[in-house]
Amino acid sequence: MATVLALASVYVVWSSTYLVMRIAVETLPPMLMGAIRFSIAGGLLLLFGLVRRLPMPTVRQWFLALPVGLLLFAGGNGLVAIAETRVSSGIAAVVCATMPLWMAVFAAAAGERPTRREWLGVALGLAGVIVLTSGAELSAEPVYAAVLLGSPLAWAAGSMLARRLPAAPGVMAAASQQVMGAVALAIIGFGRGERLPEVWTFDAIWAVAYLVILGSFVAFTAYSWLLRNTRPALATSYAFVNPPLAVLLGAALGAESVGTATWAATPLIVAAVLLVVLGRRK
Repeated sequence: MATVLALASVYVVWSSTYLVMRIAVETLPPMLMGAIRFSIAGGLLLLFGLVRRLPMPTVRQWFLALPVGLLLFAGGNGLVAIAETRVSSGIAAVVCATMPLWMAVFAAAAGERPTRREWLGVALGLAGVIVLTSGAELSAEPVYAAVLLGSPLAWAAGSMLARRLPAAPGVMAAASQQVMGAVALAIIGFGRGERLPEVWTFDAIWAVAYLVILGSFVAFTAYSWLLRNTRPALATSYAFVNPPLAVLLGAALGAESVGTATWAATPLIVAAVLLVVLGRRK
């Protein structure tokens, strides 16, 4: 039952966060918005863990959470936020869906032997990315397209690292990673010259609240639990559910136009992720 609830949280919530993030960065600077989001979410998780009498992360555990937080949140999430200042949420979701493909590549580089299905999935996924980047929206924004393509690479690397490094117990692992990710986002944001507006719009307030409570507190905690308690293939299976749902949400609720390249690339990438999942299961 716990696995079903965790998967449902990751599937539904993370499909919607792409659109909500695009709404947030319309008026908020992307990296500082992420710093606020993950500092609040990480703080809430720390408080939740203390209430449950979990030990506070040790100095070593905080230190080890830094590279994971840097990759997952400053890299994986921050790059998406920057890209969504110019790119639609649907396209961002489709590109980020390639994350399990990069995990397969990193696993091969680490010495694991991918199956033929996995290699076929990687090839098909790369073909989908090529189709997507040839579309009008990404080809018109080459810099933001490159930034967006870096997001699933960073998230895959962070996910692999999170599984290998010793972490704090229970929710304290996710809490320490989010707090350290928030620190990295703040440093990068101020380094980019970002500044928060003095007055926030209503849309910015509810979007950040949604991202904090559901996107970070609920869904990331579920994802962290899945990484440590289920097969990697199952933990990352959200990647073939999120793209089509995110595209539909962006079109229906965000008035985003969906081009031919997006419609063509989405099934290619979804099929590629399915092949990788099936290949690992085998």
